[in-house]
Amino acid sequence: MRTVDVFWSFRSPYSYLATKRLRALPAKWDVRVRPRPVYPIAIRTPHFFQEVRPQWVPYLIRDYVRNAQYLGLPIGPLKPDPVVMDMITREISPYQPYIGRLTRLGILACEKSDEDGWAFMDEVSTLIWSGGAWTEGTALKEAAARAGFDLDEMDARQEAEKDRLEAVIAESQAEQDPHHWGVPLMVFEGEAFFGQDRIDLLEWRLGEAGVARKD
Repeated sequence: MRTVDVFWSFRSPYSYLATKRLRALPAKWDVRVRPRPVYPIAIRTPHFFQEVRPQWVPYLIRDYVRNAQYLGLPIGPLKPDPVVMDMITREISPYQPYIGRLTRLGILACEKSDEDGWAFMDEVSTLIWSGGAWTEGTALKEAAARAGFDLDEMDARQEAEKDRLEAVIAESQAEQDPHHWGVPLMVFEGEAFFGQDRIDLLEWRLGEAGVARKD
């Protein structure tokens, strides 16, 4: 089966905005849509946010909020941000208690199956980006359960298999880098499509390439 690789991050609002549509593609097309969680640009390139123009962050926030409203998806403030960052100085903290765990959990879910990975990423990113207090109480555990996972079991595995999982993340990032630094990034047979607003163009390419529609 032909494959679309999707490089995706828990910290990316645009990854969240794309998730349900990407998850639905295998029901529409005879194609594998392979989720590949990677670290966000804030971790991969810590100085990125300090070098962009000052208009960039306010525009980013305005844009992903209105996109969520347009798509009918819940959106809210991050409680907390998966990446610890000083929003005034835009400095990325060396202390990062969340994003490594989330990304390794995502890899474990994806290793079960593509659909299981998408289910986990969908539930957890919706919790995070809809304004849920995702680190408090049982919120994350309940999101994992909705996707069919036991969070305690996953956490034990991601700690025990940390080195292996980090190697998987690094491999995915190395395969993403030749195409584009941002997420979500969809790559079909060597052609990259960056952003949640390129899914329609990706579908057009699938048709042009002779991938069969199911619907």
